[in-house]
Order: sequence, then structure tokens, then C-alpha cells
Amino acid sequence: MPMSPSFQQRLFPVIDTIAEHYGTPFHIYDETGIRQTGEALKKAFSGIDGFREYFAVKALPNPRILQLMQEMGFGFDCSSIPELMMSRQIGARGEDIMFTSNNTNPVEFAAAAAEGGCVLNLDDISLIDKVPEMPELICFRYNPGPRRTGNVIIGNPVEAKYGVTHDQVVEAYRLVQQKGAKRFGLHTMVASNELDYSYMVETSRMLLELTALVHDELGICFEFLNIGGGFGIPYRPEDAPLNLEAMAKEITALFDEFKAQHGFAPRMVMESGRYMTGPHGCLVTTAINHKDTYRNYVGVDACMSALMRPALYEAYHHIDVIGKEDQPCDRTYDVVDSLCENNDKFAVQRQLPEIEEGDLLAIHDSGAHGHAMGFQYNGRLRPKELLLREDGSVELIRREERVEDYFATLSFDEDCLEPGKK
Repeated sequence: MPMSPSFQQRLFPVIDTIAEHYGTPFHIYDETGIRQTGEALKKAFSGIDGFREYFAVKALPNPRILQLMQEMGFGFDCSSIPELMMSRQIGARGEDIMFTSNNTNPVEFAAAAAEGGCVLNLDDISLIDKVPEMPELICFRYNPGPRRTGNVIIGNPVEAKYGVTHDQVVEAYRLVQQKGAKRFGLHTMVASNELDYSYMVETSRMLLELTALVHDELGICFEFLNIGGGFGIPYRPEDAPLNLEAMAKEITALFDEFKAQHGFAPRMVMESGRYMTGPHGCLVTTAINHKDTYRNYVGVDACMSALMRPALYEAYHHIDVIGKEDQPCDRTYDVVDSLCENNDKFAVQRQLPEIEEGDLLAIHDSGAHGHAMGFQYNGRLRPKELLLREDGSVELIRREERVEDYFATLSFDEDCLEPGKK
């Protein structure tokens, strides 16, 4: 189901007090739930030597959240310079960071090599000659193309812009060998928000088969296989959660079998983001208006600049009306805000209890790709972020954007070029 009952039990009794102190809207994240998920992940894959999670920073880029991940022994998957900077600001160095970018530019390569470097995960064979100095440890992102089907969200691998093809992969590793690389990893990502664990099992099988192929061709023993992220979470109450234990058992057996056959086995790493934090966050907003026209609309004080998944993907996010969780859902509402876009809706024709102005609404599963995907269109600014700590206290971990932030990039030194004029 969405947002865990234990998170609700910790949050809902004090949510009025939190809202009164901080004002709405805000995202609030559950430290207890995040830590429990991380420990469950480590336990599930404890049978694979050297297992490590690299948290996908893009899911929830906040230093305080990254600190929690670091305390659990996790590394960080980054795909931009600010994500690299944030990971390094909390003390991550070298192989604590995997830089998985695409369409990478020279400035990004330089940033990846700075401050002790990182694990460089190349997206294309053409980038080999663009790496300023070949690191000792190198990785490639593999796109299986027609050999594999992606899931509904990530689509057909043939149409994806990511990764080296099957026919390119051996040559890619041959070239970096020639340029001095001595340690190697392999990465792929073929599913997103997938609840069928068999996708991840087959991904592991695919990478192990490719490991054997590259080893036979080049003598390379991969140090690690990165099976990517893509672990799904149940957004709807009727959805069954990902069966982590069954998945881990089958993947571990594949690694054991590979080691028995080949005399070595890579470590396994992954880059889960949504799975780690998604269900451990919610967006809290206040009902401020009620409009009854062709439909019954409830207007709230948050908008899709705070959570754009419903507008972008028509994604479902469960909603609780605080204090009315046990009341019948006998009203039909569109839950909307004031952005000048007709798809600025958190819910469409949703059955909910009667909502009155001043009611607090908790929009579930905003802990990943929520605040991170925000924007400033229409001058709407992103809300604050809070952390519900294990001891029950609440910590402000990002203030809300302000009008002065919106205008900050309009303060600059005059620079006027007149092309062609000497």
C-alpha cells in the first residue's frame, strides 16, 4: 500500500501542530521508514559479498537525506555536477560516488575527475576519447536493445537514448583497456517503478551472461555489476509491494551459480532512489477554496511545482484528509491548485470524504521525484522540506523558495555583445 501505517501513526497525530508551526505546503520525510528500508535492503542481499546500494540522488537531493544514506553505508549515484557537489559536501569521495551521466560534456568530465574522482559510468562508446584522463576504474552502461523488453514506464530499449549496444560492448572495454583502465564494472537500467521482481532477476541474469562473454573475449573480471534502480513502490492501496525477499533469494542464487562455474563473481550494486524514499514522504497541503461548476473542485495551497507526477504521468497519489480517515469517501472531487495549466491537478474525480476549507490533505508517496522535479513556471515556488526524526522531533531541512530566489538570476553584470562590430 502507499505511505506505511507506521508513518501515518507517527505523523498524523501531530500533523496539525507541524502545520501550525511551519505553515503549508511542505514535504515531510520519515527517517524511521527510510532507515528500515535501507536495513531491509542490506539484509536481503547480505548473501552477495560486497553488496552496496548507491542512492539515486536525483530522487531526493537533500544533504540531510544523503547523510542518512551515508550512515547506512550507501554510496551515491549522480548524474549532474550539483549532485556530485552535494554528495561530496557530506563527505563522499572516490568510489562512494558513481557518475552516470548521458550526453556528457567536458565540464562534467572535469567535475567527475575532481576531488578524488569517482566511478565513471560511460553512456556511449564515443565518449571514450572525450574522457580527459582514463581512470583506473571504468564502467559502461549497457543497452540490450531487442534482446530485452523494458517495462511500461521505461519503454522499448531500442528507443532509449541510454547505453552502449550489445554489438559495441566488447569493443568498448577493449578500447578502455588499451587506454590504461585496469578495473571494470558493468551497468544497465531496463525498468522503472517495477513491482514485478522477475524483471530484476532477469536483469541480473543478463548482466552475468554478459560478464562471461566479456571475460572470454578480453580476460576482464568485472569487479561489480550494477543492476540499476527501478524497484517500484505501490502507489495505490490495492497494489502489492515488491517482493524483496524472493527477488534477493533468486538473484543471490544466480551469483552463487556464476561463481561455481567461473571461479569468480562480481560484487552487486544497485542505484535505488524511489524505493528508498518514495513511500517515506508526503506532501501536506491545506484546502483553501471550493468551486462547484461542471465538477466539484477543491483548491489547495500546493501546486504541481511541488509534485508534478500526476500532471506529467497521470500518476496516482493516494490522498488522506487529516482527521477524516475513517469517514466515508462519498464525495467526488478534482483536487487542484491555481497554476495556469488545466492539468494542475493532484487528483481527478477522486472519491474522498467531504473536504472543508482549512482541512489538511496528505498526498502520499512524495518522497522521491517530488520536490526534486519542481519548477518555477508561473512564478509558483517550491515548498519547504521537513524531516520527521526517529525521536519524534521535526527538522527543517530545506526552506521554501522565496520571491527573491525567483528574481536572483536577474541580478547580473551588464554584458552586451555586438557581433560583427570591431
